[in-house]
Amino acid sequence: MNTRNALLGLHLGALAFGLSGIFGELANTTPIAIVSGRALFAVLALGLFLLALGRPLRIAARHLAWLGLGGLLLGAHWLTFFESVRVSGVAIATLGFASFPAFTVLLEVLLGERPRPGEYLMVALVSVGLLMVAPALDTSDSNTQGLLWGVMSGLLFALLSLLGRAIASHVDPIQAALGQNLVALACSLPFAGATLQGLAAPQWFWLALLGVFCTGLAHSLLVASLRVVKARSAALIFALEPVYGISFAWLLFSQTPTPGMLAGGSLIIVAVCMSAAQAGSGPVPKAA
Repeated sequence: MNTRNALLGLHLGALAFGLSGIFGELANTTPIAIVSGRALFAVLALGLFLLALGRPLRIAARHLAWLGLGGLLLGAHWLTFFESVRVSGVAIATLGFASFPAFTVLLEVLLGERPRPGEYLMVALVSVGLLMVAPALDTSDSNTQGLLWGVMSGLLFALLSLLGRAIASHVDPIQAALGQNLVALACSLPFAGATLQGLAAPQWFWLALLGVFCTGLAHSLLVASLRVVKARSAALIFALEPVYGISFAWLLFSQTPTPGMLAGGSLIIVAVCMSAAQAGSGPVPKAA
């Protein structure tokens, strides 16, 4: 893969992640059913990808507990994100999730790492941006509720990213993603089985796109592209994910952003881009 194709793959991956909320809303079912259906198709896609590469699933026993925890975090991250979509729409859910870089910095501080001064600025800007997105600050307001679910999704993804960083040197990223999706599927299926049985063909189609395009393909493109492109460039491209999500929600569902959402969202995206530009060649989360 050359640099041009790698950059194209990253943009396609960012688009796929940004469309997750769109496909979840089009599936028109419960958040737990979306999680289960997405995990099911992601397992199939990632499994076939490993077969095509001739790499069997081999994970050392000492890493199984970490992958199990990662699968729980992945399922909870998806569940809270799609609950946010259900409550307040794609735009607010996507902006709430975009807070995960700020949570990553705060968690690194708790773990004893020393962030750069620019990362503290990023945390402050993201916090202000979130306040601008939901100025009501009323828990009975649907937008505020959805934003809180989205922020919780961002926190869970930050935890998942730190866990992925810890085991990245021990477990192949595609195999780790397959293992985590298997755990997410096993945990969600008992609660979603009855709902899944009643889904119509169009609903299964959107779930398949979530699992294959937004998870399996997007993850594979990210891993392949990072072999050619610096992680700093990847982080800048993936900062466009909220732009894709909000734009398609606006076009498809007439979910017109308010001036506060546009201003707050712009502030969040600028903050994340600034942080990514200063990050050099640091790692990018591989469990999106």
